[in-house]
Amino acid sequence: MKALAIIVGLSLIVMVLRDAFDSIVLPRRVARRFRFTRFFYRTTWRPWNWVAKLLPARRREAFLSYFGPLSLLMLLALWAVGLVVGFGLIEWVAGISGAAGQPIRLMHAFYYSGTTLFTLGLGDVVPLTHFGKFITVAEAGTGLGFLALVIGYGPVIYQSFSRREVAVSLLDARAGSPPSAGELLRRHADSHGQQALYELLREWERWSAELLESHISYPIIGYYRSQHSNQSWIAALAAILDTCAIVRVGLEGACERQAELTFAIARHAVVDLSQVFSIPPRRPSADRLPPERFAALVRHLETSGLRLREPETAEQRLTELRRLYEPYISSLASYFRLPLPPWTPEPHRSDNWQTSAWKESAERCRAIASHGSREDDGHL
Repeated sequence: MKALAIIVGLSLIVMVLRDAFDSIVLPRRVARRFRFTRFFYRTTWRPWNWVAKLLPARRREAFLSYFGPLSLLMLLALWAVGLVVGFGLIEWVAGISGAAGQPIRLMHAFYYSGTTLFTLGLGDVVPLTHFGKFITVAEAGTGLGFLALVIGYGPVIYQSFSRREVAVSLLDARAGSPPSAGELLRRHADSHGQQALYELLREWERWSAELLESHISYPIIGYYRSQHSNQSWIAALAAILDTCAIVRVGLEGACERQAELTFAIARHAVVDLSQVFSIPPRRPSADRLPPERFAALVRHLETSGLRLREPETAEQRLTELRRLYEPYISSLASYFRLPLPPWTPEPHRSDNWQTSAWKESAERCRAIASHGSREDDGHL
């Protein structure tokens, strides 16, 4: 029985420390062996997602947004419990004593392990052997290191999340809410628009690389949702891929080389992230761009003076490019319950910056956007 307790205790300690090391200190790998963290997220996200389906639509998004922060706290708590139980089993075998000098039961060993891990040092339970004293010191040192890692883990997560969301929010005024490739191109159709589009795609090339690195290193960030229900990192990534695909098909005067570079890294991101979250690619249940919507997209671009070269073959070439990324981005969207953006803006839909809880302010924002008013922003 004692040998089994030592084996189980050591196994728990090694599993927790290795999982925490892989998750916090050395997390930069795509293909991984079994990890408790990955198992934890996949087994907790599914029931959370199932409960969300039962809620009214207006409350569903808020409920889903709680999962990321709460799951982080639950994961840290489970790591701590694993260390307490593992060290407690070993200390129970090594021998501990209370104030009366008599051996103590297993539950008391767990209590002693908890006070040691969190460095409370109450002194009501003490080790009896040299081995027990060694384990006590080892657990106290492990507790200090574990707390230090946890303190540093949270800020890293929120910094990565913040950097991701800054770019997603900036896309609101450039591509609409939700973002769409057709609207992004239309808003960059003026005399200086192509240079601005080149700079935007270059920025999103870097953003896609940062997204790939941060979400491979810390997959938990994928469960953190944007502040607005019509924005998300998946919708932004899909809109950029759609935009690059249109430019690559042959948009007159557009920056095709930069579109190729941005498309490559963005497609690399969706493929690798599908592997990280163990989500196999699959075609969307409904075609995102059937022939009638493609025709509407072409008309939407033409109203701003944008035209496709070789329009008779453009739809087929665009379909071939879409096959390279849509199965992956569709699977990610389905897994995280985040909608994919349309190719053209929804009719009569205001951008997030144009909306407000106060109707008068919202109407004036829309008027300024529509008529190019130069009124002082301080009056809004």
